Amino acid sequence: MAKATPATLALEKAGVAFKLHEYAYDPNAERIGMQAAEALGIEPARLLKTLMVRADGAVLCVLVPSDCEVNLKKLAHAAGAKSAAMLGVAEAERITGYHVGGISPFGQKKRVRVFIETSALAFPRIVVNGGRRGLQAELAPDDLMSLLSATAAEIC
Repeated sequence: MAKATPATLALEKAGVAFKLHEYAYDPNAERIGMQAAEALGIEPARLLKTLMVRADGAVLCVLVPSDCEVNLKKLAHAAGAKSAAMLGVAEAERITGYHVGGISPFGQKKRVRVFIETSALAFPRIVVNGGRRGLQAELAPDDLMSLLSATAAEIC
């Protein structure tokens, strides 16, 4: 059984049904989300990578399929901002309390607005980071949306 993380503790506290998946994390992988999907045998469109972004000064958490790239112009528009840019590694880690490669949308140190790519909601179950490298959590999209008060938008 995986060691508890702030993310898994948040999901347990919320009473949400979720399933954990562990895999051998490759720190040298070019695309971490794709490496996780391949290692777990999960289609990349339903394994979401967690990105941290700044839009007009506000920090956002963005969930997109691991085989997609976020379109920062579309994200800025969805957030009502003029522009958006990815956070640097050190800032993302400081704000979330997680290491890059293990950033979960759940259990972050500071609650921020969450955006999710609309296409990911078509699956009965989606997979997000479980709060550490090599750990993913599978849950229903409706649970993710309600727990995070997430906004669905076409951002890829």
